[in-house]
Amino acid sequence: MKAVDPSVVGDERAIALMHEVLSFWTANEHAQYVCAQVNPKHPGDESRMLDEARRFGRWNSKVVVKVPATNAGIAVFEAGLAQGLNMAATVSFTVSQVLAVAEAAERGIAQALEKGYTKPLAVAVLMVGRLDDYLRDVAKDSNLNITEEAVRSAGTACIKRSYSIFQERGYDDVFLMPAGCRGGYHITAISGAKMICSIAPKIQEELLSLEGPFTEEIHRDVDPAYINQLMQMDEFKKAYEPKGMNRKEFITFGSANRTLDQFVNSGWNPLTEVK
Repeated sequence: MKAVDPSVVGDERAIALMHEVLSFWTANEHAQYVCAQVNPKHPGDESRMLDEARRFGRWNSKVVVKVPATNAGIAVFEAGLAQGLNMAATVSFTVSQVLAVAEAAERGIAQALEKGYTKPLAVAVLMVGRLDDYLRDVAKDSNLNITEEAVRSAGTACIKRSYSIFQERGYDDVFLMPAGCRGGYHITAISGAKMICSIAPKIQEELLSLEGPFTEEIHRDVDPAYINQLMQMDEFKKAYEPKGMNRKEFITFGSANRTLDQFVNSGWNPLTEVK
């Protein structure tokens, strides 16, 4: 892997580093899809994100461009697909977000096929573990009697509900993807589903240590008692209800702001300083 020119600084340095890593990875003939995330500092800037999406998409046909599931990000997601780019919508925690992404995917892919592009990959991320983390803090701050078992079920409940609606509506052109998983339970709960998973080594080891018999769990509902507890929180209602938020509200969700801040300060900014 080549060293990045020291004269390249700031945000361009982060992008150059991503390019070098992606070039190294995709040079392997067995390499599969690899993600490149647009600058998380500008989640509401549609024009800027679209420019970056086009730029990253030109690097290699195996690149999946990640954009935030904000109103502007979903517009970029659709536009990128329409231009034949593989796209993933992340910074997403709610049923309403992944449904909006699926609707955008249907439109974008239809346009791509009309233009003669190969059908691009479309991914709708739901950050199950980050949602749990956020709601745990909300529950404690509100002095609500919500058990840890219920909190750990929040993200699972949302992705299961999303999957059910995807199946009902025939959203076959977009894959749900759980992210931010905190343990093997986030994966076993969706066993049997047609989803894309990126499983961290620690969770992979946990899953490999399990002993059968194994059953499909995707259609097994989360305990209604847990849902009743969680429904005490307006933030869970926003996440769980299919119309819990509209597109312009997505950027305001508490977990979105926490995650974007982490992406900027723990991910992107350190890249700009790499020598």
